[in-house]
Amino acid sequence: MRLDIGTILGVCAAFGLVFLAIHIGGGLNFFYDGKALLIVLGGTIGATLINFPLKDFRRTFIGLKQAFFPDLRSVNARLHSIIDYARKVRGADVKAIQDEVYQEDDRFFQKCLELLTDGQDERQIRRTMEIELSFLEDRHRKGAQLFQTMGTISPAMGLIGTLIGLVQMLQHLEDPSKIGPSMAVALLTTFYGAVFANLIFLPLAGKLRSRSEEEFMLKDLTIEGVAGIAEGLNPRMIEQRLLSFLPPEERQSEYE
Repeated sequence: MRLDIGTILGVCAAFGLVFLAIHIGGGLNFFYDGKALLIVLGGTIGATLINFPLKDFRRTFIGLKQAFFPDLRSVNARLHSIIDYARKVRGADVKAIQDEVYQEDDRFFQKCLELLTDGQDERQIRRTMEIELSFLEDRHRKGAQLFQTMGTISPAMGLIGTLIGLVQMLQHLEDPSKIGPSMAVALLTTFYGAVFANLIFLPLAGKLRSRSEEEFMLKDLTIEGVAGIAEGLNPRMIEQRLLSFLPPEERQSEYE
């Protein structure tokens, strides 16, 4: 895994520009209020826990490192690896690659190859791995959906905080010293809700969806390649089938 520089730059740019604007306008201390933060952040987490089971909430935050430290394996490297296995099997038997299977560090790829060396046909390999992929896709979708929900809830919690602040302000109109703090809560909760939604939760939901699409494309390619080996296709035909997963400018054939 390596650090995703793009994500870090995006976070720094988004928060940096907001903080710079605040600093130029008078200072950060005017934009901190514990009560407003508690209403927005606490309310958002609480409402999200009502929407999702605790295990999904915990699993999503544990897997959040994927947004910053993606495990992006090279599609071209996987393609060449599959072609290499296809050559070895075509010249001998599936048992010829049995020892190499357990050296693969990608568990999904390893399981595909295990089914191949166990003598499963192309249809059975597809069926088994597509079932596993569908459940994996469901878990990933829940992670993105959780942050999408938080991005929807946090502005609403900001609005609730604004209403609380306005009610408190109206109750203390006879005491001007209390109008300012109540008005601060009213405005800052809206600000916090917008910041959490648009700079944290919604971008994270989008990033997780993007990572999932990249991962599933690689896994679909893996299933297609190993199924092609089981089908008895020659390496050139398997390569042509797998190259269709790539954009035209990234297609590099070993046979040209």
